[in-house]
Amino acid sequence: MQKVRAEIRLDHIRNNAEYFAERAKGAAMCAVVKADAYGHGAAAVAQTLRNTADCFAVSLVEEGAQLRHAGTERDILVLTPPLSEEEVVRGAAEDLIFTVGDARDYALLVRVCEKFGLVARCHVKANTGMNRYGFSYAGFCRFSGGKLSDRVAVEGIYSHFYRPEDAQTTEAQFVYFTKFSEAAEKVFGRLTKHISATGGVLASLRYRLDMVRIGIGLYGYVPGGFSDKEGALKPAMRVYAQVASGRKKVFGGAGYGKTDCPNGRLCTVRAGYADGFWREGAEGSVNVLCMDAYVARNSVSKYGYIELLTDADAYAQAHGTISYEVLVRMGGRAERVYVECERGTAAGNEAPPCGGG
Repeated sequence: MQKVRAEIRLDHIRNNAEYFAERAKGAAMCAVVKADAYGHGAAAVAQTLRNTADCFAVSLVEEGAQLRHAGTERDILVLTPPLSEEEVVRGAAEDLIFTVGDARDYALLVRVCEKFGLVARCHVKANTGMNRYGFSYAGFCRFSGGKLSDRVAVEGIYSHFYRPEDAQTTEAQFVYFTKFSEAAEKVFGRLTKHISATGGVLASLRYRLDMVRIGIGLYGYVPGGFSDKEGALKPAMRVYAQVASGRKKVFGGAGYGKTDCPNGRLCTVRAGYADGFWREGAEGSVNVLCMDAYVARNSVSKYGYIELLTDADAYAQAHGTISYEVLVRMGGRAERVYVECERGTAAGNEAPPCGGG
């Protein structure tokens, strides 16, 4: 295999989840595994958290169906409202929980369910300030006063803090969501209420309500504006690439460009921007990355391994982005190796330690 190798520590993911479950004790744990668990592999993460998470969240119906087929029996919430008849049919058949963010989302569920004799489950999304998906309060009141269908079971209501690091903004959203929830429960009865993702749990346990949705925290990182003061979280992904060539540079440049290394040792690392790395400024690279490789000043010999990622926050800071994007990009094309062990650092001709798991 010539793919970049992502080593995923399942024990770290499980320990991170247990930390948040304990911190938000009394609330159900929803493990967010959208985008293939932020590049870590949704099926493997869901299996690892089968005794820790009460339910899972994905972005798309297709992701939820894949999780079902991988053996996940717990509830799966789809965070993006359905956009087609096909999505509703597939989601209902797989017993997924839809998001309803406006009256048209609800009408689509009703129409498809009546057409095919289905029943759909959903959570209402309340727009409390993010302005991405969700009813306005006035829009919800108009909707809930209209005709409702027995074929669509409304089981929950949720929202999302858009600046959880800002106490004043978050509190205002929470107050608004409380008002929204009270109105919804007058119509639908007792609902599962949730607004906190990783940042909300770190901001205040007052916001945990019935359920918390933990995403980036599962994988060992926290949102901007927060820190892991207790050192409780452990990053779950390390990324390695193999050296495909080694040489002494005697003329010309290196990769796409000149080099100030007239006679030094160079190696070609089998990793490039198609593997999720940023084209500019890879550690050790002589010039910009190529699509599938880069040239580095390094004496590691052919077939040896180089560790390219240990800290997604540090890499993100160096490239003007966030750890979320780094993990999703790098985990997407990689060969994932799942381990549950202490490990050393791969170097030289050694393969990454621990092997598969």
